[in-house]
Formats: sequence, structure tokens, C-alpha cells
Amino acid sequence: MDFRLRNVTRIRRFPSPEDGLRVMAEKAPQAEALAISWIAPWIAKIGKFRPLLTQIYALHRRIATIAVLLLAALLFVHVMFGANGMVVYKQKRAEFQALQNQIAQEQKANDEYRQQIEALKTDQKAIEKEAREQLRYVRPGEFVYVPPPPANPPTNRSAKK
Repeated sequence: MDFRLRNVTRIRRFPSPEDGLRVMAEKAPQAEALAISWIAPWIAKIGKFRPLLTQIYALHRRIATIAVLLLAALLFVHVMFGANGMVVYKQKRAEFQALQNQIAQEQKANDEYRQQIEALKTDQKAIEKEAREQLRYVRPGEFVYVPPPPANPPTNRSAKK
């Protein structure tokens, strides 16, 4: 039992909250003096700007309002004219519509060519029509009228001057 009592005396006792407050109150003037020695040069520098700082503080709502309006204006400009803005969006949309129209025209022309090809494969009248138009074939007893080439208009040198 004697061994246990010796070990108990070596155990460190935690300070009570009252002890901590007492020590803090005793050391407060020293801590305050240290803080002032660190901050004093900065206070002197800020003292020079004190009138300016008070004016800025008095105008802080106006400054904040102007900053928000400026930010909103910049955001508006970015949304309208930025890389993916409304102007670019409308241009891309118009380009898309033009390409859609071009695709529709090309498909229509494709369908007409496909019908022509089918007609030339199966329809005798279509074959005869193409032979008459492109190869200038005629049936016996028919005549083909070919108009003469247009005459060159007279050149009047006075008109060129």
C-alpha cells in the first residue's frame, strides 16, 4: 500500500478553471503590452488614412451598389456577346436552319433522280423521251427543227466610250 501512495503523489494535478482565470488575469497586462508593441506601427500607418477610411465606410452602400451593377453589366455583356452568347446562338441557329433547308432540297433532288432512274429502267416512253432530247433521235417521217444560233448584235464603238 505504501507503493501506491508514492505513485499518487507523482501524479500531476490539473489546474481548476479558477486557477486558469487567475493566471490569465495576472498575465493580461503583459499580453496587452506585447500586442500593442506589435500593432503600434500599423496603427500609426492607418492613422494617416483614417479620414479616407471613414469616407469609404460612409459610402460603402453606394460602392457596393455600384460594384453589383458593374458586375451585372459585365455578366450581361458576357451572356449577349460571349463565346456562347445570344448573338452566336442566333447565328448558329440561322446556320442550322439554312443547312436544314439545303438538306431538304438535296433530298428532293435525290428523289427526283431516283424516280428518273427507275423510269429509265422500266418505262419505254421515258427512254424514248431521253433519246429524242439528248441524242436527237427521230422516228421515220419526222422532222426536227433546230433554230439558228443567235446573231451577234452590231457593235457600236461609241456606246463603249
